[in-house]
Amino acid sequence: MPVVWPWCGATMMHIGQCRRHRRSTHRALTLSSTSAHHLYSERMPTHHAPINAAAAYTALDARRFRASELTRGPWHPEHQHAGPPIALVCRAFEQAAQAHGLGHLARLTANLLRPVPIGELAIELEGDYVGRNAGHFSARLISGEGKEVGRFTALLQKESDVGLPEGLPGHPLPAMTPMPADAALATFPFAGRRVGYADLVETRAARGELFRGPCAIWFRLRHPLLPGEAPSGYQRMAVAADSGNGISAVLDIGPHSFVNSDLTINLLRAPVGEWVALDARTHLGTNGCGLAESALYDVQGLVGRATQSLLVRARQA
Repeated sequence: MPVVWPWCGATMMHIGQCRRHRRSTHRALTLSSTSAHHLYSERMPTHHAPINAAAAYTALDARRFRASELTRGPWHPEHQHAGPPIALVCRAFEQAAQAHGLGHLARLTANLLRPVPIGELAIELEGDYVGRNAGHFSARLISGEGKEVGRFTALLQKESDVGLPEGLPGHPLPAMTPMPADAALATFPFAGRRVGYADLVETRAARGELFRGPCAIWFRLRHPLLPGEAPSGYQRMAVAADSGNGISAVLDIGPHSFVNSDLTINLLRAPVGEWVALDARTHLGTNGCGLAESALYDVQGLVGRATQSLLVRARQA
């Protein structure tokens, strides 16, 4: 019997007037081509209404959460950015695996099916296979209206202290520089319009610029996922990792759409500290498909990689 976990959904983008059969498989962006171009081509106001929420989510009971305004994405005022809810699902996987002595989240895959409102959701979580050293888990995201909005899988492993010999090729692993304290403040183009994701996270640029091609960006949570609970390193990374496609965009969002309906995160160890970084880039084919990939870092160095599959289309005038 599935274990039901509380959860509050992810931001999906519905771009333009998508066909009915595409709505179940791609994010929702309800902006028109003109308004989407305006979103990215002009700086938003730097001041907005006071932030009333103390955290991304509030626990209603042991199995239900409600999303706050801090989860709001840039595409629709009633939809969440995918990062925070993916982190909340990550939290559920961590809790389920800890009961089996599995402390390391080696992989997390999110298949994003529908727009997820800023509201209540539940997670139906199962242990597909749990052994002594590894466990495979899956989860379904169900909205308050009873719609399935996402499917997730995760691999968690048991950690062991293994000494590595010196002089290994490719080691020590690379580090991200400059460190956050020396990196320039970076502001999302949509910051200030409404309270949302840009208020939940602080961003600093180690290299490049947001939404202008390959770049390396530091992320830090300004607010916790839940009141009084410090997010794990895995959860901090999950909040940031879904932004790889957006921050490394190479196409103008006015005449083009580039939708990602999935995210896979692979980690070799738990991120440590408040800051995590994405060294992100987008690769496009001529077949209307693409790939966004991010090397993932904390202040100690490389910790993993994330990938997102892209569907690229020209907008109709």
